[in-house]
Amino acid sequence: MDVRRLTDRLGGLAFGGDYNPEQWDAEVWKQDDELMRRARVNLATVGVFSWALTEPEEGRYAFDWLDAHLDRLHAAGVAVDLATPTASPPPWFTLAHPDALPVGPDGTRLTHGSRDTYCVAAPAYRLAARRIAAALAERYGDHPALALWHVHNEYVSLCHCDHAAAAFRVWLRARHGSLDALNQAWGTAFWSQRYTSWEQILPPRRSQWHRNPGQALDYSRFWSDETLAAYREQRDAIRAHSDRPVTTNLMMPGYQSLDLWAFGREVDLVSVDHYPTAPGVDAAAHAAFDADRARSFAGGAPWLLMESGTNTVYVGDRVLPKEPGDILRHSLAHIARGSEGALFFQWRQSKAGAETWHSSMVPHAGPDSRTFREVTATGEAVARLGELAGSTARAEVAVLHDSDAWWAMNVDGLPSAELDYIGPLRRAHRALWDAGLTVDFAHPERDLSRYRAVLAPALFLLTDAAAENLRRYVADGGTLLVQHFNGIVDERLHARLGGYPAAPLREALGIRVEEHRPLARGEEVALSDGSTISSWSESLRTEGAEALAAYTHGLLAGRPALTRHAFGSGHGWYLSTRLDDASYTALVGRLLTEAGAAPELPGLPAGVEAVTRHAPDGRSWHVLINHLDEAVPLPQPGHDLLTDGTVSRLPAGGCAVLRAIVNAHQAPPA
Repeated sequence: MDVRRLTDRLGGLAFGGDYNPEQWDAEVWKQDDELMRRARVNLATVGVFSWALTEPEEGRYAFDWLDAHLDRLHAAGVAVDLATPTASPPPWFTLAHPDALPVGPDGTRLTHGSRDTYCVAAPAYRLAARRIAAALAERYGDHPALALWHVHNEYVSLCHCDHAAAAFRVWLRARHGSLDALNQAWGTAFWSQRYTSWEQILPPRRSQWHRNPGQALDYSRFWSDETLAAYREQRDAIRAHSDRPVTTNLMMPGYQSLDLWAFGREVDLVSVDHYPTAPGVDAAAHAAFDADRARSFAGGAPWLLMESGTNTVYVGDRVLPKEPGDILRHSLAHIARGSEGALFFQWRQSKAGAETWHSSMVPHAGPDSRTFREVTATGEAVARLGELAGSTARAEVAVLHDSDAWWAMNVDGLPSAELDYIGPLRRAHRALWDAGLTVDFAHPERDLSRYRAVLAPALFLLTDAAAENLRRYVADGGTLLVQHFNGIVDERLHARLGGYPAAPLREALGIRVEEHRPLARGEEVALSDGSTISSWSESLRTEGAEALAAYTHGLLAGRPALTRHAFGSGHGWYLSTRLDDASYTALVGRLLTEAGAAPELPGLPAGVEAVTRHAPDGRSWHVLINHLDEAVPLPQPGHDLLTDGTVSRLPAGGCAVLRAIVNAHQAPPA
């Protein structure tokens, strides 16, 4: 379905957020109507946590309250993203179906009293979810307020119950075909784990020591597929009664229970939630990281920031407020990278309940507050950017990203507890962000030919097809950086024999890793080029590659640590350790120079974020965000959509959206 249908319906980019009118009374609703107009809200997500109200008892629906609010929002000019409420089953459901409550890996069954109290594999839950999705779609499928369907909310919950076990066995039969094939894949000859009947197989529950890694990886794959099947069931029930686009809001945290590439192929519009985990410029970099991932999962198409915190930064055991101006800066960071708007959780801060202190567009202090004033300013800014609808960002560099590789890094028994997936991924993106580049994430088996440079920071698991794809990318002229502990196992988690990484990748890199040598926690060692390393080292030998830096201590003294190999028309780089931040940033910069990758808008200092959105008709716009404490002159003056005037300087902490000039003799398009 065409994503432009949403922005055409809204008359521009989306702005708004989750709206829960059931928490309030008629007097507050009147205030909401006026405040939404003031903030330029044009899209409200309704009904996310309303199952108990919409279906007060099994099979009996109460739609009057929802009728009234959809009619009211439509009259106020606010379109609706209508949610199915299946992320939070009501008490009557769990009382009637206690077997549908989730079970943890230790065998403990959870009780009702929070959200996500369901097992996605439980038949009773799946039936109830399909039923309420169909009932909502039948009633509201062509309602004039309806612009978008929002299935569920943040599919992330895991379960290890007997329903999940039965579904897992069905999935395993389809994947492996026979017990012999499964036993071979899981290496069950070790520890006397050989299975002789399917009924013997369970989810990877808590056990005496290490779980079987093949079993754990397959369970992650199964759970993602099972969750996607649950999404499809609701989506298809909706499509039987409505032609509006259907999505589900994908979480972008530092853990992962879903294959987001697969979900990206099934939704009509990729939509994501984002909450930064550090303040200041680190929050800006985190926003860019998740926005680039979202666009990549959407196949480069426009997507939507479905949920973000107006004034929320999660740092360890603290929830910090954002700095003044961050609401606009973070919203524009997502819009710059292809989001068709900026939505928040939630519209009005709850006065009771489990998320009383979660930030909102209208805080407890009310509209006479810094937060609401910034929300209003952001709404006015987004309203001026309607001409960007349907455009998206482009990238000439990529970071490789694979759900299987992520799940594989979570298995027991790896040689160091400091081995991580998301950390290296974010670090690679941050180095490219610091260099002023827009970044794609790419699956290692997909065509990479359009990228000047590709970084592979965390591909512990690498399929034969992916290894051959990377070899071909380098041979055809690409610049590839592969980092330590990559290409170590195949898709069954079987170790690569004869040296690491996988043979086709070794050929492109011109090296052979013989031994992993983790460093002690906190240990730092110098390389021959003066850079500092920590956490990890490897014993490798060159097989055609040039050694650019060597280890200087212990058994590895004089052995190569960083290599570069001319292969075919390209170059394969290998980094066998973890560099300090400055040295890693310098290394990435060196690769970019070699590959000829540069910012689309050159001439800006470090600390000024610049991303260009391109429309199919050839128009483009530069989105600029100044993270510095001083004003910055622009390379050339431009027409700013935010002020509707010409700007030549970007103030400290300021933003601009400039129409790009095609050439010096052509005026910017109206």
